[in-house]
Amino acid sequence: MAKKDDKQKAEKKKRGKKGAPDDVAYSSIATHPRARASVRKIKAWTGLGAFVIAAALSLKASVPTIDVGERALIAGIAGYMLAWWFSMLVWRHLMLAEQRAAVEEIERRRADAAAREATGKT
Repeated sequence: MAKKDDKQKAEKKKRGKKGAPDDVAYSSIATHPRARASVRKIKAWTGLGAFVIAAALSLKASVPTIDVGERALIAGIAGYMLAWWFSMLVWRHLMLAEQRAAVEEIERRRADAAAREATGKT
């Protein structure tokens, strides 16, 4: 009985907060250091830019101040969401390209090593 409890405790220690193992074998944008920083930066600047542009255009059109704020806020949120979607799309493709390049490099090195081994033996 004690062994079973020890095994369960050890298994719980291996798992994270939500019960998933800590050593996940897949890649995600949230765990990629450059992607994570890039997405955060793009979202922030695009949302802020959309907010400022909408506010400037609304003020130029002589829209009442409360409406300027509403339009700017809505444009900022929309810009933020569009930037998030687009940056996720781009980074997914970039990460796949990086993974393909890494696999091709590994395969090339293995082929070179096999060729060297074959020529060295004969």
